[in-house]
Amino acid sequence: MTSASSPDTAGSHDSSDAADELVPADETTVSPDESAAATDPAEETAASAPEIAVPADGPDGDDVAETTEADAAEAPVAAPVAPSPTPAPSPRPGPRPGARVAAPSEPWGRVDDEGTVSVREADGWRVVGQYPDGTPAEALAYFERKFADLASEVTLLEVRHRRGGASASDLRTTALSVRAKLDGAAAVGDLAALISRIDALTAELAEASESEAAAAKEAVAEAVRERTVIVEEAEALAARDPQTVQWKQSTAEMSALFDRWQAHQQNGPRLPKSTAQQLWRRFRDARATFDRHRREFFSALDETHKAARDAKTRLVERAEALAPRGEDGIGAYRDLLDQWKASGRAGRKVDDALWARFKAAGDALYSARGEREAADVEASREKIEQKRALLEQAAPIVDEKNLATARQRLTAIQRQWDEIGRVFPRDVERGLDDELRKIEQSVRTREDADWKRNDPEQKARANDMTRQITDAIAKLESELAEAEARGDKRAAAQASEALEARRGWLRALGG
Repeated sequence: MTSASSPDTAGSHDSSDAADELVPADETTVSPDESAAATDPAEETAASAPEIAVPADGPDGDDVAETTEADAAEAPVAAPVAPSPTPAPSPRPGPRPGARVAAPSEPWGRVDDEGTVSVREADGWRVVGQYPDGTPAEALAYFERKFADLASEVTLLEVRHRRGGASASDLRTTALSVRAKLDGAAAVGDLAALISRIDALTAELAEASESEAAAAKEAVAEAVRERTVIVEEAEALAARDPQTVQWKQSTAEMSALFDRWQAHQQNGPRLPKSTAQQLWRRFRDARATFDRHRREFFSALDETHKAARDAKTRLVERAEALAPRGEDGIGAYRDLLDQWKASGRAGRKVDDALWARFKAAGDALYSARGEREAADVEASREKIEQKRALLEQAAPIVDEKNLATARQRLTAIQRQWDEIGRVFPRDVERGLDDELRKIEQSVRTREDADWKRNDPEQKARANDMTRQITDAIAKLESELAEAEARGDKRAAAQASEALEARRGWLRALGG
C-alpha cells in the first residue's frame, strides 16, 4: 500500500522526513515521521491558525474560544488540541451494509486494524484516510487537528463579520471557499455542524453584500458629485479674465484644488473608469488653461515692465542732466515728473531703484532753491523791520479826519513800502501786506463815501427826490386832516401809514 497523507494537508505538513505523498479517501496513509511533525504544537499553530487560535474543547468543535488577530500575533498560542482520547478501542471494520446509525454518544472518528480512519456522518461512516504506522490515538488526533483547522477558519470568518470593517463581499468569497473544503473533508469532527455554521454565515454575508453594494453605489455617486464640484471650481478659475486675476491667490486656490483631487482619489471610493477619465480630462484641461493664461499674462507683463523700465531710465537720465541748472531746472523737472507718473510700472525692485535716482536728481534742484531761500530770509531781516516801522507810521491814518491828508500820508508810505521790496519767508510777507491792506481799505471806504456825498449829479438827483417826497408828505398831511374831519377812520389810517413811510424816505436822503 502506498504511504501518503490527505490532499488537504500536503502543503501544510511538507517534511524532509516524509517519504510519501497523501492520497485521497480510503487510500490515505500517514507515516509516523509525518505524524511526529504534525504533532509539534508550535509548527501546527503557525501552519493552521496564524491569525486566530481556536483550542477545541471537544470533537464537535462547537465550544471554540475566540481571540483577535492582534492577540494571536502578539503571543504564541497552542495549537488546537483534541480532547484526551479514551483508551483506543480495538480495531474494528467499517460499518456493514444495513448496520444501524451510530448513536450521538459515539465518537466522531474511529480507526480499524489497518490504520484506516473514518468520520461519523449522518448517513454513516466515511473513510477519510489512513495512518498505519501509528497508534489509533495518534491517527484520530491527526485528523481531529485537520478538523480544528477548518473550524478555526470558520470561527475567524464569524469573528471578522461580527466586528465589522471587512468587506462582506470578500468575506463571502472566502466563506464559499471554506465551504468547498468541508465537502468530503479529510477531518474528524462534527462536519455537519461546521457546514451549518458556514452556510448560515454565507447567507448573512450575502445579505450584507447587497447592503454593502448599495452603500458603495451611493458612496460612488457622492464621490462623483464631490469630484465634479472640484472640476467646476477649477473651470471657474480658468474662465476668469486674466487681466483681473490676482495670480498669487488664484494659483494657491488651484493648487489647493489639485491637492483635494489627489486626496479624494487616494482616500475616496473607486469611480467607474469612464466617469473618472471624463472628470480628469475636464480638470486637466482647466488646469492647462489656467497655466496658459498665467504664462501669457506674465509674459505680457514682462514686456510692459521692460517698456516702462526703458522709459523711466531715460527720464532719470534727463532729470540728472538738469543738475547744472540748479533752481532754474525745477520747472523742467516737474514736467519730467508728470511723464514719470504716466509711464507705468516696471516692477517693484526696478521702480524703487529708478525712483531713488530720479528723486535724488530732484532733491538736488530743490536743495539749490532751498539754499537761495535761506539766503533771502537772512537778507530780509532788515527789510522786515523797515516794513514793520512803516506799519506803525500808517496806523494813525485811520483816525485822520482830513481825508486829503490821510490819502497823502498813505501814498507816501506805500511808495516807501515798494522801495523796500519783497521779503522772505513768504508767510511773513503775506502777514505784513495784509496789515497795510487793512489801512488802505479804511481810507478807500472813506473816499467812496465822500465822493457819493459831493458828486453834483448825485446831489441833483437827491434834491429832486427830496422835493418829490416833500410834496407827497404835504399832500398826505392834507388827506389825513380831511379824513379825520369826516371821521373816516380807515382813510385816516391809510393816510397816516403812507405819511410815515414818506417821512422815513426823507430822513434817509438827509432832508
